[in-house]
Amino acid sequence: MFATSLAANADLLVASMAAVSAFGAVVLVCWPYFAPDAFRDRVRRIAGGREETRDRSPTGEPRLTTRPKQIFKDIFDRMNLADQAEDGEVVRKLRMAGYRGEGPVVTFLAIRLLTAPAIFAVAAVYVFAILPLDYPFFVKFAMITAAALFGYFVPALYIHNRIAKRQKAIRHGWPDALDLILICVEAGMGIERAFQKVSQEIGTQSAILADELSLTTAELSYLPERRKAYENLALRTGLDSVKGVVTSLVQAEKFGTSLGPALRVLAAENRSIRMNEAEKKAATLPPKLTVPMIVFFLPVLFAVIITPAAIQISSTL
Repeated sequence: MFATSLAANADLLVASMAAVSAFGAVVLVCWPYFAPDAFRDRVRRIAGGREETRDRSPTGEPRLTTRPKQIFKDIFDRMNLADQAEDGEVVRKLRMAGYRGEGPVVTFLAIRLLTAPAIFAVAAVYVFAILPLDYPFFVKFAMITAAALFGYFVPALYIHNRIAKRQKAIRHGWPDALDLILICVEAGMGIERAFQKVSQEIGTQSAILADELSLTTAELSYLPERRKAYENLALRTGLDSVKGVVTSLVQAEKFGTSLGPALRVLAAENRSIRMNEAEKKAATLPPKLTVPMIVFFLPVLFAVIITPAAIQISSTL
């Protein structure tokens, strides 16, 4: 009996040891796939950081000089839109909107070509199948055509709104940036170093302006004519205040004059312009508040004043 139990325990012990050995072998084989590899993770993180740095601007915004998607590239090639891509006005507006390079041009032209038929198809289904309109066929077709024409101009409207927002942001931060440029120039820095320093300092207030100044700094480094870099800054922003500063910089580069007095005058002028705009907005505030006060404030005021009198009169009667 004892021998039988000892044999059973020995078999159980052997089976357990075999199971533990098999489990250890599996863990040993699979351990490299589960254990973290610090070196491999570091290499992967560095590679991802390089890709992210390549795809982002110095201010943290995604760069728009990337390649277009393949579907847009195929549409661009099949429809032979190269002539439209050479249009300087389209490229200029895209640059003013913050889209630089060949990729955004291809994407914009392809989307502009696709939106019209897409909205035409959606409008046709909506007018003929969903809405029970009792209009003649030609009236319905005119409505669909108008919707398609509107779809053709939707990308341009988007670019126009983006340009307006960027110009508003640049206009708001430009006086402060000009003051910082003046301080850097009077401290003995060159204009290229001043732009670089101001782009780093102004990034928290206006990332768009910091991006433009960083791009201007890069163009000052590699363009054969520094004047071209200043003119590109004026073209990308499209603001008169920036154009005035660019004119002063070009004249200083050409004639070797001092930048300090000119920048001081321009900085004071830009600050006064910003103050005038703030005063104009403050002056237009009372008329804008008239309707909300009439609609929301006066009824409550009348209710508070008239309700006690109405309660007293009702209780008296």
